[in-house]
Amino acid sequence: MSVLDKVVAAITPSESEDERRRAREKAGAVAANCDWLRLILTHHRAIEDAFAQLAAASDANGRRRAQKWLATLLNGHSMAEEAVIYPAMALGDQKTHATTAYTEQSGAKVNLAALEGLDPMSQDYIDKFEHVRGAVMHHMYSEEDDWLVDLAKTADPALHARLAARYAEEFNRYMGPDATMP
Repeated sequence: MSVLDKVVAAITPSESEDERRRAREKAGAVAANCDWLRLILTHHRAIEDAFAQLAAASDANGRRRAQKWLATLLNGHSMAEEAVIYPAMALGDQKTHATTAYTEQSGAKVNLAALEGLDPMSQDYIDKFEHVRGAVMHHMYSEEDDWLVDLAKTADPALHARLAARYAEEFNRYMGPDATMP
């Protein structure tokens, strides 16, 4: 990990599994009546699965395949959020959260690109992977604990419908309408 990665990791709070579970449950309760949030939570679970697949890969080829899927899924998800959800947050009363969300996702993309230049069986690769996983997990926790829940609670029904349609459209534009999780 670079010195900057180590500094960011040191100052970024790490939530407990219990805190993450409570945030997911809170977001899930709101998502019962919110199509776009339900879709985002489905993607968050798929991202967690993709991280687990990469962590479980036992050889270089397996890690590269899992890494490629993780990057594809994270990019499709982030592109949809960045095109649809974060602007809605910024146009509402969550400008700071939207700015933080954009910044965190840009950082994840840079760190995923850095993985491509590392030997997938090296300790540097494992350290960078764990840094990326921790940052993405923190980002998803922030979204599920309040950012997206707050947007869902304040949006009117017309905005909910538009966000759901546009989020799915943007995700499908990147991933394809028949994207399946391996």
